[in-house]
Amino acid sequence: MPIGADTSWAWEEPDDTLYKEAVRAVIKRIGQGEVDKVVLARAIDLTADRDIEVGDILRALVTAEPDAYSFAVDLGDRTLVGASPELLVSVHNGRATANPLAGSAPRHPDPVLDRIQATQLLESAKDQREHQVVVDAVADALAPLCRELETPARPALSRTRTMWHLSSRVTAVPREGVTALDLARALHPTPAVCGQPTGAARQAIRELEASPRGFYSGMVGWTDTRGDGEWVVSIRCGEVRGKSLRLFAGAGIVAGSTPEGEAAETRAKLRTMLLACGAIEATS
Repeated sequence: MPIGADTSWAWEEPDDTLYKEAVRAVIKRIGQGEVDKVVLARAIDLTADRDIEVGDILRALVTAEPDAYSFAVDLGDRTLVGASPELLVSVHNGRATANPLAGSAPRHPDPVLDRIQATQLLESAKDQREHQVVVDAVADALAPLCRELETPARPALSRTRTMWHLSSRVTAVPREGVTALDLARALHPTPAVCGQPTGAARQAIRELEASPRGFYSGMVGWTDTRGDGEWVVSIRCGEVRGKSLRLFAGAGIVAGSTPEGEAAETRAKLRTMLLACGAIEATS
């Protein structure tokens, strides 16, 4: 039986007021030259009428998002579960790959309008700027630990069930003795989940976000004894604790961002987990 079929959920649509105010504050800081980009996250809380089965959510995510990196991590008093579309870094057979995502647009159920959304994203100067900030930061972080570093000239489109993303695959050869975990630690946090410059963005996040992130926007993965491994950014995720589920989503604020547009983006990103737990229907 699919999750949600026999489960009742109590939750409220997120109020955009506080989030939009925070976006306006970031836009002001950008205009004053204090920061170039800040990723602002928000959270919503759901309560089920019974203990939540993490395995059911994970199976729903794997089915709905077969190309994503699905995960469930026991944190002791709670479980982090999600389906991340973003590869922080992998190392296999002496080759490293990072796949930063930045610049997003919601999917549309009408195929024609969906393609228009994708084309507009690919041609958006604002989203191209946001994406390039992240790609440059990834390349700068990898450069001291790698050689033969290659970045694409332009991003491509990547899609999930609910979102379009601008995507770039950065490849490199790690230097002798450098492991996948070394690269992941050097990369995290990328401007895709924090901002640029990192210090100023972190300060803005501390001051303006209404809810603590917990393990949202961290990294999940593995590294073996050879140094190979795979680490992903913990986004499109939630924390399960008994009957409670807290979901997270964020959006990158840059010059040209609007409070309405960024609030809409976070709402669209929340749909991944809302669909997986059965709190909303696929056609809603």
